[in-house]
Amino acid sequence: MQHRNKLIGAAIATALAVTGVTAATTTAMADTTTHRPSIASEQDQLQALHKAAVAEGGKVTVYMGGDAPGQWDGLAAAFHQQFPDVRLHLVTDLSKYHDARIDNQLATGKLVADAAILQTTQDFDRWKKQGDLLKYKPVGWDKVFANAKDKDGYYTGVFYGAFSYLVNTGQLPAKASDFKATDLLKPVFKNKLILTYPNDDDAVLFGYKQIVDKYGWKYLDRLVRQNPKLIRGVPGSAAGVASGDYLASIAVGGDARPHGAQVFSNSERFNSWAQRGAVFKRAPHKAGAKLFLSWLDSQAVQKNAIATWTWSVRKDVAPPTGLKALASYKNTDPDAFAKFMSDRGAVERFRSQVELYFGQVKGADPGDPGNTLGRTPGTF
Repeated sequence: MQHRNKLIGAAIATALAVTGVTAATTTAMADTTTHRPSIASEQDQLQALHKAAVAEGGKVTVYMGGDAPGQWDGLAAAFHQQFPDVRLHLVTDLSKYHDARIDNQLATGKLVADAAILQTTQDFDRWKKQGDLLKYKPVGWDKVFANAKDKDGYYTGVFYGAFSYLVNTGQLPAKASDFKATDLLKPVFKNKLILTYPNDDDAVLFGYKQIVDKYGWKYLDRLVRQNPKLIRGVPGSAAGVASGDYLASIAVGGDARPHGAQVFSNSERFNSWAQRGAVFKRAPHKAGAKLFLSWLDSQAVQKNAIATWTWSVRKDVAPPTGLKALASYKNTDPDAFAKFMSDRGAVERFRSQVELYFGQVKGADPGDPGNTLGRTPGTF
């Protein structure tokens, strides 16, 4: 994970350096070839936002959902390389802990988070309704797919997440997309499954909901008889398959190479969603938050960072090598997860039933294993 983040950071930095030159050159050429006013390039817009952020004090704190310390260090490093005079606190933890921190900070009148980028989609709808979000459309907002943004401009997606099967390449059928949940009940997978607790992560939980909807609760009964190893956090499941120590995982994502691959089944649904980002109306550093979200949604970063590992939320950025456009996968709906998350009563009832099969979650918070973040991480 850390190695991948370093590569991402380097790719972004290189891309932004090239894009900056290209944008400046293109603008200069436009000024000499036409008398019509040219539309500001995205890099020009970012520079204006940067100037405002510096004038504000050059600080920004962003709470970003993730389940491994340092998961987004590559993004932070690339942002710092382009804007070295803006101090960024990019705090990673499970989204379900970050939203609690934000709610408490709002309730106590001591908001630390300027912006949030989280998996808990229902929070953004609630915060919007409560009047806690700033209406802000980041750079390139008009290029963002409709299902990845709030129509009124209160939140905007920064990438599409996708959770499905991770499977050892030696256990895949000739056509990988023919793989399905019932294959995991074969004897070869006994003691060789590594699963992220579905009752610990709502995006994982929704993947199990789709399986139960298709195969019924009897499937989970048979699955637990395979004696899977249960862990907290998605990266650990990906690492277990990647190493070859385990043969498969369910409803997760990540780089499973060299021994595994992510599989999108042709016969079963998989979970995809837009990870939402927003600026808070009471943010101490609104200009800094606008700069970070616009930078993250800019074409250069979406192309050279986001689209290196998952689908971009922008229409003008191609999917990663080896993947089709997300809209071409007929067995996923990027709106379905948000609908699932919006009915908290139904989510908790399903979670409680799943817990009967897998047991209570055990282990340290994978995003904060040392329990050091507290209630107000990222305070300046």
